[in-house]
Amino acid sequence: MINVILADDVQILRAGLKAVLSSDSDIKVVGEASDGKEAYEMSIRLKPDVVLMDMRMPDYDGGYGTRKIKDTLPDVKVLVLTTFDDKETVDKAIASGADGYILKEMDNDKIINSIKAVAGGINVFCNNIFRSIKKDVMVQQDAKNFDLTEREIDFLRLICDGYDNKEIASKLFLAEGTVRNGISRLLEKLGLKDRTQLAVFAIKNNII
Repeated sequence: MINVILADDVQILRAGLKAVLSSDSDIKVVGEASDGKEAYEMSIRLKPDVVLMDMRMPDYDGGYGTRKIKDTLPDVKVLVLTTFDDKETVDKAIASGADGYILKEMDNDKIINSIKAVAGGINVFCNNIFRSIKKDVMVQQDAKNFDLTEREIDFLRLICDGYDNKEIASKLFLAEGTVRNGISRLLEKLGLKDRTQLAVFAIKNNII
């Protein structure tokens, strides 16, 4: 049985999703949350297999909830299910640690199959999201192809975990200026524009 928490601020959408998922004998909806914080707190209590997470919610959005869940409960899978496929929202979800990203316009059967795939350890991205990701960074095998240092890999790992420069400096026992300069050099080395692209790059290239 795959235990699922639904996180969406629109109650009627949660009710519809629950009805759809409950039609499958392998899935059980164990909780409903109205924002990212509630989804995180519910996950702590219920330890679900999958959290179906909307991205745009008031106060605490899906990015917040995803990051908190993945930081604290790395075995819990977070599958983003949202209406939005713009680059900013996609990048934020991936940088927060989402295990998959699908759209609400998908057929019910595809949503159910995506939940089962993510629960089984397979990352799931619908076609247009995957194309968007591929356009940003070229997939390679490992860090050696990019001549990354251990320090630069540490930067990438902590950026993916959502830490800012001050927090990274504290964790690596460095000056904040050293971190800022190091990340600037890393952006230049990889030909990327911002921290979000660094996070997407690291995840898609299996560097972290």
